[in-house]
Amino acid sequence: METSERDATLVVGAVAYDPKVVSIWEGFKSWFVKRGLAVDYVLYSNYERLVESLLAGGVDVAWNSPLAWVRARRLASSAGVEVRALAMRDTDCDLHSVIVARADDDIRDVEDLRGRRIAVGAPDSPQATLLPLATLRSHGLEAGRDFILRTFDVLGGKHGDHVGGERDAARALASGEVDAACLIEGNYKQFENENMFDPHGTSVVARTELFDHCNFTITSASPEELVGEFNRLLLSMSYDDPEVRPLLDLEGLRAWVPGRTELYEPLEEAVDEAGFYDKAGGITASDYRF
Repeated sequence: METSERDATLVVGAVAYDPKVVSIWEGFKSWFVKRGLAVDYVLYSNYERLVESLLAGGVDVAWNSPLAWVRARRLASSAGVEVRALAMRDTDCDLHSVIVARADDDIRDVEDLRGRRIAVGAPDSPQATLLPLATLRSHGLEAGRDFILRTFDVLGGKHGDHVGGERDAARALASGEVDAACLIEGNYKQFENENMFDPHGTSVVARTELFDHCNFTITSASPEELVGEFNRLLLSMSYDDPEVRPLLDLEGLRAWVPGRTELYEPLEEAVDEAGFYDKAGGITASDYRF
């Protein structure tokens, strides 16, 4: 009886980066159940455990950060397992991070960052650390050699989803504690709207390549029929539905779209350059706390 009940329930794993995650998944669980699909969820304290659980069959679907996708793909490849990006938010697609400086400083381009203090978010943040530092390396600037790196290491293992380190980096720029800060473009605009920066007080020195953010990841062992129904219902969610709209707002989207993986390539390269994971998905970053 217990086995059949488990087999008939799709288990989704996610990371509890914020208290609102409980509200989101309680709401989604109820929404799916009302439409005939039994869904349950398991919350993890960090993405490393979530990815390992997905590959071990502890969950059927993982709501993964972009960095978690990279590790899941590498672990799966080394184990001879396939993974697939099932779906993502419309707001996960075609993103940039920016390196921002104060407008009253004499920093006009990347070369002007030599010898300066540059703030980044948590070490495991794709948007506020890994990708911006890769952009700086592409211009010949290496942390510790060509500029002073200031890391705001907040809540390791959350892959920057909590925005805490990123916000601290922005505050350091606003206060003059650092000369530049690395932020995802959407948060940069949000911080401006919050009056953290004067509307004309900062300027963008550089942008990263386009990249994608989170996705629902499945493996070749995930239950095909349940996953198919989950995906069908997920993509059918409408922002006009008053029941689901508050949940979509909390999760930061207006529509779910089919998953894709092409724009994770810049992060794959950044991970290799930083030595964050090895090719088999092993954690090789020094002093990484999660």
